[in-house]
Amino acid sequence: MPPSQTQSMSSSSSSSSSIWLLSSRKLKFFARIRRFLQSKAARKRCLSSSSDHSNMLPVKTNTNEEEDRVAVEKTGSELDGSMALQKSVKRLHFGSWEDKEMAAKAIGKLAKEDVKVRKLMAELGVINMLVSMVATEVAGRRLAAVKALIELADGTFTNKALMLEAGILSKLPKDIDAVDDQTRHEFAQLLLSLSSISNTHFSLAKTQVLRFLIGILESDSSIETKEICLVVVCNLSAVLENAGTLVSNGIVDTLLKLSSFKELSEKALAAQGHLVLTLMGKKAMEDSSMVPESLIEILTWEDKQKCQELSAYILMILAHQSSTQRDKMSKAGIVPVLLEVSLLGSPLAQKRAMKLLQWFKDERQAKMGPHSGPQTGRVGIGSPLHPREAQEGKTMMKNLVKQSLHKNMEMITQRANAAGDSSNLKSLVLSTSSKSLPY
Repeated sequence: MPPSQTQSMSSSSSSSSSIWLLSSRKLKFFARIRRFLQSKAARKRCLSSSSDHSNMLPVKTNTNEEEDRVAVEKTGSELDGSMALQKSVKRLHFGSWEDKEMAAKAIGKLAKEDVKVRKLMAELGVINMLVSMVATEVAGRRLAAVKALIELADGTFTNKALMLEAGILSKLPKDIDAVDDQTRHEFAQLLLSLSSISNTHFSLAKTQVLRFLIGILESDSSIETKEICLVVVCNLSAVLENAGTLVSNGIVDTLLKLSSFKELSEKALAAQGHLVLTLMGKKAMEDSSMVPESLIEILTWEDKQKCQELSAYILMILAHQSSTQRDKMSKAGIVPVLLEVSLLGSPLAQKRAMKLLQWFKDERQAKMGPHSGPQTGRVGIGSPLHPREAQEGKTMMKNLVKQSLHKNMEMITQRANAAGDSSNLKSLVLSTSSKSLPY
């Protein structure tokens, strides 16, 4: 047989094989749709037979007629929904790009209405097709696919796992600036839904995900979009095994910067509270130039009690068994701020502030020692002081303590009456010296 004829037969066989494979896939697809429709039709026949049986009764009340009408309308709407589902899935698999975009929108709407439809779509291979659409450069198609995936992921662990297996994380935009804010928002919503299973063997703490999140947090995106990304980071940081990846990608500095914004501070501090419990996270915060000043500033936010509590918690972790950090905090003026929080803060913030104050008090007493302070002359061991000199010394110390307490209470009263004047409050805090305190 000539080689050309052999090659022709081979190509013809290959073409026939591909056609047979495509036909087989279509047959399987329509078989699934047919089984779905048959189950719906069986339900309709059951309702019809019960309706016919009720017609044989001699008397039929208005209530029964109303129930039958509602049942028929419900069955009709279910069949209409199944037909719309069949059409949308078919267009998504075999239609043009325009058809796929319209189908993605319809699938998102159907998935939002019924949780059973979400599970059925996973069996029909919808998720893989939508994930592949996310990689397209056309903004409208990508947005439609992401919105449909958000609806499909709602409340279904299986669908979320299928999205991760299909490689949705690799489809995240590489350049944040090239994506509009609405698309960023939808991607953030999808990651938020997927992050709920991050404590399983599916991990979202990957470099491409963290770069995407940090890119949004450091961009000019809306507050709502950044807030969603912070919740994702908080969910990831709650799993201690993710701390290394989070810290190595520079998330600590980003969180510290966002802590200064009152709209985002609480969620940023919550993530820091998770990371500071790990060795890598604690060291990253200790090495940051923003610590402890930024955290001390948050302690002065009287209108943000939750932020005060979280900031005090982080400062406690940093100060615990670290004289270096306590020295930095003392030089930054933390003691008068802690005194104010211990008197005016929430019960939890007061408890944490008093604990920190006790550490600073104990440390100062340890540094002073029995012979520290000014000494006018040497007194032999066991040689008594003149009773009048001892009494004068006690009186002088009592007066100094009273003056110090009076001064501090006066400043606290001024702050309480400042009526939200944050600049005045800050100047009062910075001008107060820890030397005015009795410890």
